[in-house]
Amino acid sequence: MSTDTITTAARRLLTATDRRNPCAPVRDLIGPTDVTAAYAVQQLLTQDRIERGGVVVGHKIGLTNRLVQQQLGVDRPDFGVLFADMDYSGRPIPRAALLQPKVEAEIAFVLGEDLVGDFTVETVRRAVARSHAAIEVVDSRVEQWDISYADTVADNASAGVYVLGDRLPAGVDPSSVRMTMTVNGETASSGYGTDCLGGPLNAVLWLAETARDLGEPLRAGHVILSGALGPMVAVGPGDHVEARIVLGDETIGAAVVDFAPEPPLPATSPLTNGSTR
Repeated sequence: MSTDTITTAARRLLTATDRRNPCAPVRDLIGPTDVTAAYAVQQLLTQDRIERGGVVVGHKIGLTNRLVQQQLGVDRPDFGVLFADMDYSGRPIPRAALLQPKVEAEIAFVLGEDLVGDFTVETVRRAVARSHAAIEVVDSRVEQWDISYADTVADNASAGVYVLGDRLPAGVDPSSVRMTMTVNGETASSGYGTDCLGGPLNAVLWLAETARDLGEPLRAGHVILSGALGPMVAVGPGDHVEARIVLGDETIGAAVVDFAPEPPLPATSPLTNGSTR
């Protein structure tokens, strides 16, 4: 894959972001399954964001849930980069922050140690400083979410913003929990810890190995969004989303996010033929 082709694909996605107008898929440039080319595009976009002042705070893992994979027609995980300005914990999300938002409920981990060298699930478990109920708001710069695997990888794994909710009790096995997510009080998605690659720590293990092999190991302090515990759900202005993490009959943590309503239309006058007052 030529450097010019990678740059052209990155420029298409960057233009969509800057102009707030979704673009055509980039698979016409890099193919639908070329993982190396897709991550090369992602790396160019990451570097551009860093040069604009973006601060990397972690990673997100995507496509860990079989149902989400079916929704998008893919069969393997991917990952993207989290930046500090993606964290909307405790505040509403403005419409201008997103293009085509959908929500996923998951478990987030904050690492207390670097993950370098060789690891097991137990290594990953020991490296985790704390875990949280979380809501990831995924987004796509590709129009109508018409994405192949390469499209979503190139587009930073369709990352949008995220919310960290309650801290989960220490020692909880994340593969043993279940999740319920509501939108405006109505159940919209549900699932289990095992729906995320058999367990969220398995997903973090996959990420740690993949990031290490790409020469960018996971570091202490990084936030890791481990992947959806149930199907993603489209949302819009004014929606209220709540995700609950349950162990047995007890809710052990929740995350909540509100999407700011659309601003009211300007008042008009019949004397001005519908123009603003």
